[in-house]
Amino acid sequence: MSGFAPDHPGAEVVVSPNFGPRREGVRPDCLILHYTGMETAQAAESRLCAPESEVSAHYLVHEDGRIVQMVRESDRAWHAGKGSWKGRCDVNSFSIGIEIVNCGPLGGFPDFPAVQIEAVAALARDVCARHGIAPERVLAHSDIAPGRKIDPGERFPWARLHELGVGHYVPPAPVQGGRFLAPGDSGEPVEAFQSMLSLYGYEVAIDGVFDDGTRIAVEAFQRHFRPARVDGVADRSTIETLHRLLAALPSLSV
Repeated sequence: MSGFAPDHPGAEVVVSPNFGPRREGVRPDCLILHYTGMETAQAAESRLCAPESEVSAHYLVHEDGRIVQMVRESDRAWHAGKGSWKGRCDVNSFSIGIEIVNCGPLGGFPDFPAVQIEAVAALARDVCARHGIAPERVLAHSDIAPGRKIDPGERFPWARLHELGVGHYVPPAPVQGGRFLAPGDSGEPVEAFQSMLSLYGYEVAIDGVFDDGTRIAVEAFQRHFRPARVDGVADRSTIETLHRLLAALPSLSV
């Protein structure tokens, strides 16, 4: 493919060869946000367009707010990898991926510039409106691949994105002292908490055992929704924040 008309007005088109058809005619109903995690924007852009990398994204948003589209929204970009949400695998087929230029751990998790976040929000609003993507379906890469991915990281300003009209968010409950549910615990309280995580969408066994898989899911949840402390312990703040999020969903009442 030599080029295409951008889906988002004003986006620059830089074609990546790394894409394919969405499987079984699935339409995108989820938006996944990533950080590039590379030293430079050019290195990230080059990798997303290199055939040998076998990775891509629909969009890349630069630090100055410039938006590049690499794969048509109608096609399946290779951005999510192995993961799941609400029990569905092959996230690439039901999602659109936005890579946000940020070096992540290579640069000590720098802040995202305001102009970049405003561009991400404008792009996300456009994508969500075009495809009818619900706010709670705007997710972090770490949400759909807990333990394997941490992007866009705990420094990503989800609250600001929500102020700009994107995503599902509630103010996190304040971090308080005291141990609640932690690795090694078991019983009905653990099972109830696992059920809440699963109901929101995280892949976690509902068996009443706070194992490593549960800890990893808790860390992913905290990284997105309660980033003040990412430790995998289901303390009062974590549980209350999760309960508030579920109660705020239009289709649920808990």
